[in-house]
Amino acid sequence: MIAIGSDHGGFELKQTVIGYLEKKGIAYKDFGCYDKNSCDYPVFGKAAAKAVASGECEKGIVFCTTGLGISMAANKVPGIRCAVCQDCYSAKMTRLHNDANMLALGGGIVGPNLAVEITETFLNTPFSGEEKHCRRIGMLET
Repeated sequence: MIAIGSDHGGFELKQTVIGYLEKKGIAYKDFGCYDKNSCDYPVFGKAAAKAVASGECEKGIVFCTTGLGISMAANKVPGIRCAVCQDCYSAKMTRLHNDANMLALGGGIVGPNLAVEITETFLNTPFSGEEKHCRRIGMLET
């Protein structure tokens, strides 16, 4: 299951990605927000991140206007490695090398078609498991 969260600035892009997940039959849990009224990104970024950190959800995708603020909120939760991606190469590499468990997208930065491609790349790229990458990820946790 994929944890999903956004603020008002990422709401529309979140809806696009939800449509993609539904089309592919990928289960998700939406932690809000649920409309375009102004709200606080840390509430929704942390809620989605806690679901990933606890194991309730396998991965997470969060959205705000730039992806930056909500990624910072998600990364405050121990065990979360949330990467802001604006292209497919970054999404691929953050999975291969960083074993990122959350993706952040900016509704004001990334268009809907690219967001779907980035999401697909992120969800379908496995972690390489190479020793050097495991070691480096371990260093992030301490």
